[in-house]
Amino acid sequence: MSRLYSYVLWKDTGAAPNPFLGVCTLAICKPAIRRTAQIGDWIIGTGSKNSSLGDFHNKLIYCMKISSKMSMVEYDSWTKINLKEKTPNWHHSDPRRRCGDSIYDFLTTPPAIRKSVHDENNRDRDLSGKYVLLSTHYWYFGDQAVEIPSDFIKLVKKGSGHRSRFGTDFLGMFIKWLSSNEYKMNCALGRPIDNIFKIEHEILCR
Repeated sequence: MSRLYSYVLWKDTGAAPNPFLGVCTLAICKPAIRRTAQIGDWIIGTGSKNSSLGDFHNKLIYCMKISSKMSMVEYDSWTKINLKEKTPNWHHSDPRRRCGDSIYDFLTTPPAIRKSVHDENNRDRDLSGKYVLLSTHYWYFGDQAVEIPSDFIKLVKKGSGHRSRFGTDFLGMFIKWLSSNEYKMNCALGRPIDNIFKIEHEILCR
């Protein structure tokens, strides 16, 4: 039975989640979700009341259905072969490359941290998540976040951590509502709320 995980996305830089290039990935932050969520489960991130762009409370930033799950070691190898754009390149002309989330290089022990949005202060928390969650079935709205209808307002988690106690029927109704709006899938429909890399709308879905 599929589960739905909901949490407040306090900071949205484009790295966690990383919604670019047709695959939404959660490779850093949210270690408890990354450890426990399984293929077929859903994850949503809702906005903060005190975001850098104002009040995004009760708004949907992104929703993803987990298509695959792999260890962080496997993800490091996978991105080198299949999607190198997820490996951060701090000086690349495409700002999406700077917020890559494959930030740990497991060719060394302990793994080295590539120059990225995280540093040594984040190591223990990131690595405790153990896994990376990938989706090819997602919606990402960013600064174009969608207001969550009152029928689904209980999805919104208050405070830190996450919620995952939602009934199967409730999950089905929520996904039906979201799908009925015919938002473009597997594409960033808006810029990250905390757009520290100055990503422009013109390149979001390329």
